Amino acid sequence: MLWLDLLSYVFGGAFLANAIPHFVSGAMGRPFQSPFAKPPGQGLSSSTVNVLWGFFNLVVGYVLVCRVGDFGLKNTGDVVALGVGALFIALFSARHFGRFHGGNGPKHS
Repeated sequence: MLWLDLLSYVFGGAFLANAIPHFVSGAMGRPFQSPFAKPPGQGLSSSTVNVLWGFFNLVVGYVLVCRVGDFGLKNTGDVVALGVGALFIALFSARHFGRFHGGNGPKHS
């Protein structure tokens, strides 16, 4: 079931990358968007909610990467799968949250 392992690593990479902004924002005492805000993904959640959401993402990422299959840092396929997941969620987040924080650059007509 190698392809299922790789799929798990893709999602694991996404969860691990998603943990970073939530955990760091929360640890810095800053509010940040989360699925629990109103409206979800747009409004701001408290720093405590973000620490908890970031930690949850870290745990899920760990389970998907370290407890499924036999992930190897020296196995190029495993690392690429994890990297694809991390890159995908990072690019998605940059586009989605950039509209709230000015990260998408100036709009041209």
